[in-house]
Amino acid sequence: MNNNLLHEPLTILKGVGKATAEALQELGISTLEDVLFTFPTRHEDFRLKDLTLTDHNERVTIEGRIESDPTILFMGKKSRLQVKVLTGRHLIKAVFFNQPYLKAKFIPGEIVTISGKWDKGRQVIQASAHQLGPRTDDHDFEPVYSLKGRVTQKVFRRLLTQAFELTKEELVDPLPESVRESYRLPNLYEALQAIHFPEDAAQTKNARRRFVYEELLQFQLKMQALKKIRKDANVGRPVEYDPLLIKSFVASLPYELTRAQNRAVDEILKDLRAPYQMNRLLQGDVGSGKTVVAAITIIAAYSAGMQGAIMAPTEILAEQHANAFFDWFSPLGIQVALLTGSTKAKMKRQILEGLQTGEIDVVIGTHALIQPDVQFKNLGVVVTDEQHRFGVEQRRVLKQKGLEPDILFMTATPIPRTLAITAFGEMDVTIVDEMPAGRKPIETYWMKEQQLPALLSRLKKELIAGRQAYVICPLIEESDKLDLQNVLDIFHELQAYYEPEFKVELMHGKLPSDEKDAVMRKFSDNESQILVSTTVVEVGVNIPNATFMMIFDAERFGLAQLHQLRGRVGRGDHQSYCVLIADPKTEVGKERMTSMTETTDGFALAEKDLELRGPGDFFGRKQSGMPEFKVADLVHDYRALQTAREDAERLVDSQYFWHSEEWSLIRAKLEQSGILEGQRID
Repeated sequence: MNNNLLHEPLTILKGVGKATAEALQELGISTLEDVLFTFPTRHEDFRLKDLTLTDHNERVTIEGRIESDPTILFMGKKSRLQVKVLTGRHLIKAVFFNQPYLKAKFIPGEIVTISGKWDKGRQVIQASAHQLGPRTDDHDFEPVYSLKGRVTQKVFRRLLTQAFELTKEELVDPLPESVRESYRLPNLYEALQAIHFPEDAAQTKNARRRFVYEELLQFQLKMQALKKIRKDANVGRPVEYDPLLIKSFVASLPYELTRAQNRAVDEILKDLRAPYQMNRLLQGDVGSGKTVVAAITIIAAYSAGMQGAIMAPTEILAEQHANAFFDWFSPLGIQVALLTGSTKAKMKRQILEGLQTGEIDVVIGTHALIQPDVQFKNLGVVVTDEQHRFGVEQRRVLKQKGLEPDILFMTATPIPRTLAITAFGEMDVTIVDEMPAGRKPIETYWMKEQQLPALLSRLKKELIAGRQAYVICPLIEESDKLDLQNVLDIFHELQAYYEPEFKVELMHGKLPSDEKDAVMRKFSDNESQILVSTTVVEVGVNIPNATFMMIFDAERFGLAQLHQLRGRVGRGDHQSYCVLIADPKTEVGKERMTSMTETTDGFALAEKDLELRGPGDFFGRKQSGMPEFKVADLVHDYRALQTAREDAERLVDSQYFWHSEEWSLIRAKLEQSGILEGQRID
């Protein structure tokens, strides 16, 4: 037997010429192994069913006699073919979309088998597949693959059958027998046979369990190996901090830390004491108190004779951090500096000199911190706020400005745990999931656009009381493609309604950075009372006097983004409000609006958003760093992900794993991925 048969090109199969091979190549299928590991997206149950026992909207296969001539309704380039079929005691209508050529094939009196979705109320089956004549296919439970072009389901199944027959003798299972027995998983041959040539749903379910676990285990092994490499390299240095100074600072605060904050501080201080570099993600909802946790981290480094740096994505956010840290650190004698693109040349020279000599203990800034002329005497801790706003290269440059400084990433975006341990699998994750006592929840309402006059009147009362408001729109200019409110139209309408009594300002992503900063500064100083904006205000802005937010076309945003936007208000002592103006057309859209009005828990909303939208578009855009899984689903396979992570942590720490023959195949795949290039794990 040829041991490399799995890697042979598809042209060795019967019926695969140049054109078919090219069509398969476009689908990412080049070898026999690719064919075997192209898994079905679903399995269709083609067993005949009695419509009396079939639920509404259930997929069903029926066999019956054609009772009428088919009729076709054309709608532009689209068409709808309808024919009556008698199945058992039911005379139903079968509907076929965009298949007008079937009219000549459907002959009254002939037998036809049809599969599709059953509309029980209208007695209509929306056909997705059919077979002229009585059902002759032996397979009642068939896989359906994601294919296109000349590669039809029938063609692919024929190639799959050949490939499986040719290679079944040389399939070597990378999962050890002990693991398969422990989790009652089928071996590789059995699993491939069950998922591609199943007899029933139970077979495919068990096969899928096996491939989900294997896929997640391999991914988590990469993540845990990265973490182990970092720790075992012995880079970094223990931070011998002064616990009394930290206790003194915490005692000086006008409030008590929450349990979640104390837990976060304990985890971070444990990292600082360790001889390896900290690489921790601090994740917490808006207002949960992450900044004071970061301050304690910086104080710990200062007490050990080290400097700290905090990088924020915008000048305004950097200034807000600087104001807070000045207030906290001045009584402790800690020297703080603010370095941004707007810092004057003379002041910048003084700050650069102070960082080099060690006179400045903490610097807070934007991307200006990663410029070549910024040098530190003894950088010990780097805090990156809203870390997903910085590129990997920007974070790397700041990290290299010290002798392997400890790294703390912060984000106010609540990320579901399934995504956190996947996208940030090589990091340690700390979640601040508790709000400080006494914080007023933001009252959230869902309204239709026809209620806008009453809403504008309600907003005016807030403005008269001295408060400020955000108005958020999804588009900058009018679009022919999408019927959405746009920021320019709303800006002009609100100007006409509120000015000159109240000042309305405009901000969007197309404005130059200095103009954005100027607009935000005016709003921050209450020189303007209404800020009409796109979503560029979603991160980090702290205007305690802003108590009202309106979001137009709210159904266009994900729950995570809506929650981020809502977090711009509710930062002061006054009651705050968020109004979602939306008219969703789908049940999912309505469910999302209802969820926003029912809870202000960002983590609950994040889990709901993941459930409704899936992991690929969690932030309203393709999430950077999210892996593509062939089989695993991060929503439904959460328990398998947890198990795989725990197993991977145990295996990576085990000498047996790295030297045993039993795990050699998975280890080889790990090495092929490039994760271990130039590294040793002993």
